[in-house]
Amino acid sequence: MKENVEGIFKEQFNPAFLFTWKGKRMRDEQSYHSHEHLELAFILSGSGRYRIDDRFFDVEEGDLLILNPHVLHQGLLKNPETQATEFFVGAAQLWLKGYDENTLPVPSEGPILHTQGELRQKLSRLCAAMEAEQSADWEGRYFMMKAYMMQLLLLVLKVQLQPAEIKEGRSFESVNKKYVVEQILDYFGDHYDERISLDRIADNMYLSPFYISRIFKSEVGDTPIHHLINIRLEKAMELLESGFSGSIQEVAARVGYEDVYHFSRLFKKRYGFPPSQVGKRKKESCSGEKD
Repeated sequence: MKENVEGIFKEQFNPAFLFTWKGKRMRDEQSYHSHEHLELAFILSGSGRYRIDDRFFDVEEGDLLILNPHVLHQGLLKNPETQATEFFVGAAQLWLKGYDENTLPVPSEGPILHTQGELRQKLSRLCAAMEAEQSADWEGRYFMMKAYMMQLLLLVLKVQLQPAEIKEGRSFESVNKKYVVEQILDYFGDHYDERISLDRIADNMYLSPFYISRIFKSEVGDTPIHHLINIRLEKAMELLESGFSGSIQEVAARVGYEDVYHFSRLFKKRYGFPPSQVGKRKKESCSGEKD
């Protein structure tokens, strides 16, 4: 396709948001059907198969299906052990130059866009954002979800009509790793006082725990959980040194530990003395400085 993104829009780009739906493919879809609207299906994890206009396509994590109006399609269960988790988005009132209403361009080999690297991460984040907004209870929810949907549509257009240029000496893989690690570090900084597991982080980012642990250690030099422990212990030390008058159990709870004995063991291993002695040691230190 030689046409660029700017040349494909009509007077305005203002599609209507219809719906989102996330689910795991447990069985074959009953009907072989089509729609009047545009439907996008992003494979978040696992693998499956689709029958589209009497052709069969295997799909896997990172694939985006572009199901244009009147295109017959049917989702199929390929393997019960690798069930696909899919995220659907419906759109209407989409008009692009040279295309029928509600129609997006598709790759020459079929209606499936195979994504990886930065593009896959962007699509995953948009799906997660729409899913989160779906459960929000406020009057602006529709417009937020529409904004995310428009970003998704624009990304699909951009990657097909204006191939991304890779700058010399910089790979998408390295950029992607840094982004994932930055997101994890930001999450730790904001949620260190909550229950956090590697599986939960992996689910939120649509990545495997093994992959997250491996790239985190390669970028930071430590495992995610050990890094989180250090953050929590540093926060606990700051709290104790500030003159906090609560119990050690309260300190533990404030930095994400329900088990005060486990917290105390970790603290002593890190600093060489239990958290109950912080106040005493600080007074001795101050007394020594005055002398």
